[in-house]
Amino acid sequence: MLNRVTNSASNTVIVDAQQNIAFNAQQLGLDYASWAWRQRAKDSPPGKPPAVTSLRDNLLARVAIVFGSLQVLSESTPGLASWQRYTYRTAADARQLALWQMDFYRRLADEHDRIRLIQTREDLDQVRQTWRDETEIDKRVQGLVVKMKGAEPVAEPKQLEEWLEYGIRVVAPAWYPTRYSASAGVDGGLTLLGYELLDVMAGYNVLLDISAMSEPAAADALEAYGGAIIASHSNPRYFHDDPRCLSDEQIHRIAERDGVIGIMMYNRFLRRDWHPNDRKRQVTASHWVEAVDYVCQLTGSVAHVGLGSDIDGAYPYHALPAAIDTSSDLWLLNRALRDGGFSEAEAAEILGGNMLRKLEESLPDG
Repeated sequence: MLNRVTNSASNTVIVDAQQNIAFNAQQLGLDYASWAWRQRAKDSPPGKPPAVTSLRDNLLARVAIVFGSLQVLSESTPGLASWQRYTYRTAADARQLALWQMDFYRRLADEHDRIRLIQTREDLDQVRQTWRDETEIDKRVQGLVVKMKGAEPVAEPKQLEEWLEYGIRVVAPAWYPTRYSASAGVDGGLTLLGYELLDVMAGYNVLLDISAMSEPAAADALEAYGGAIIASHSNPRYFHDDPRCLSDEQIHRIAERDGVIGIMMYNRFLRRDWHPNDRKRQVTASHWVEAVDYVCQLTGSVAHVGLGSDIDGAYPYHALPAAIDTSSDLWLLNRALRDGGFSEAEAAEILGGNMLRKLEESLPDG
């Protein structure tokens, strides 16, 4: 029997723990302030993925808080697409690319009164106040949590303080291999620099994201880090046997640490027999619910699973579930969860409450 939640779901909102907002602005020139469909109407280079997310689409779906990543690509990243123009060779290059993205997020918050950068609990509370039922729809504000997706831009661990001042609150040591950690499918664990980075993170209570770390590196981090932990966008390996996905042992270990796993909306990770040539309609929101339920059944609780959609992760359009055209459709997950047997209160925890819990634990007062 699953542990039941008791808090009211009348003000259900979504927390999406993975969107590549600044990366897509940098690499694709996408305008987050415009509707996704308007972005699609513009001329696009061959192979460019479609615009899927935007501020307007997210607000329409009640995505109250989004984790926007700082993501930079090494020039040696396998399978680089022609549109992925900006890559790094050195840590200094990575820093400059990430600084551009950080500045992009800060400008978004400065220029749009419906975006607020979340760096403190006070910021979080102010955003949540705008999502009360009595608040007019056009007064609702989206909170933006900046996450470093791969720590290569941090020249040395002690420099993390500088990045925290810029506004990041979540760090994933690896996406592809970094000086700090091996990544999924790569031999190795945390490096000595990686342990030093965790020590600095602990001093500032930074939220640790173990997504995309190698299994040994993630185990090292779970053992060494005493602060709050998430896997922002990681699916159960049960549905796709790939080192990028989480083993049952990892899921159990994350739950033991009261961590939260954000389930992605990438068809390859939702249906084990999915093939890139399959049509979009062959995967639905119910497949996402199955992945959510798998984590719940394995851990005996709804407390350790959330949403990390990654729907703008450079996938071809048909690699997203049938119901998902833009991020405005993320609200359909609420009905899919209810149809899948989850109560209203459980759906509220899965869609937002669990990730909010981790944010509240890790943010400083202010």
